[in-house]
This record gives sequence, structure tokens and C-alpha cells, in this order.
Amino acid sequence: MLEGIVRDSMTKLETKSLRRDGYLIANIYGKGLENINAAFKTNEFIKTLKNKETLSFDVSVGGNNLKVVVQEYQKAPITSELLHVDLMVAQPGVRTTYKVPVKVEGTPIGLKNKGLFIFHKKRVPVKTTYENLPQSFNLNIDKLDTGDNILVRDLELPEGVECFLDPRVPIVGVIKAK
Repeated sequence: MLEGIVRDSMTKLETKSLRRDGYLIANIYGKGLENINAAFKTNEFIKTLKNKETLSFDVSVGGNNLKVVVQEYQKAPITSELLHVDLMVAQPGVRTTYKVPVKVEGTPIGLKNKGLFIFHKKRVPVKTTYENLPQSFNLNIDKLDTGDNILVRDLELPEGVECFLDPRVPIVGVIKAK
């Protein structure tokens, strides 16, 4: 379980001080819940994210144990250092928006034909309850040739899960190299 601290002060000076001490600034929120301004040790947070097996993970902040999902994060533009993260509490029975990661398997045929494999969407937004939430969308890309795409309409959505993106939006594809 990831341990965090509750931030008392929201001033810029306090935030800079926490970052200098190796903390990652975080906001934790959920429907009907009071927002929690928290901070986690950056290295511990990254280690927890890399080792998690499901979309959600447990955190402990101010004596509260919560199951959370990463909604958004911000990185420094030059150094790519993680600066801020928004965590949403995964509440059972509450229908909300989650961003489900896309995983690919195989090697596209188009790579042999001087094509480039492109990830158009690394995470697909879906609206569902936590119980119906898929852990990832696994796509087989073996048959993709130059100019081919896998679109949102090609995804197999489990029951109770809906994607509100346009069905014509590409997720992955192979483009012609210049």
C-alpha cells in the first residue's frame, strides 16, 4: 500500500518545498467525497504504478485507506519529471469515466513494407462502473499493413461499458514512412 501525507497548505512556496524534498503533489477526489490534497514520495509512487497488476491501487492518506485510479498526470516539459497527479477514488456502483490502457500483441505486416507503427491513443476513455472496468484493451496487430488502422468501433467492449469517442477515431495504425 502506498503511504502519503495530507498537505495542509496550498501555497506555491509549500508546494516547491515538498517537491524539493522528493514528494509528488496529488489530488484525490470522488463523487460525493471531499477532495484530499496529498503528497507521495515520487519514487514510491512510480514503483507502485510499475508493479500494480490492476488499473486501481491502494493508498493510505491521513488514516484513510482508498482504492484509487490515475485520472491525469502532469510532467515537466523539458525534464519529463512527474510534477502532479490526479487520483480518482474507485467507488463501487458509481458510473464514471475511466481511461483504459491499450496493449498490443504481434508485429504488423506493414513494418516490412516500410511502414511505421503509430499509437494514436494509448488510453481509451470509457464510462462504466468499477466492477465492469476492463483492465486493458488487448489488440492483435499482426494483420495491419501500411495504411491500416484499428478504430474505436473495432474494440470489443464488455457489457455495461461504453466508449463515447467517435467510432471512426483510430487507436493504432501503420503509416507510410516518408
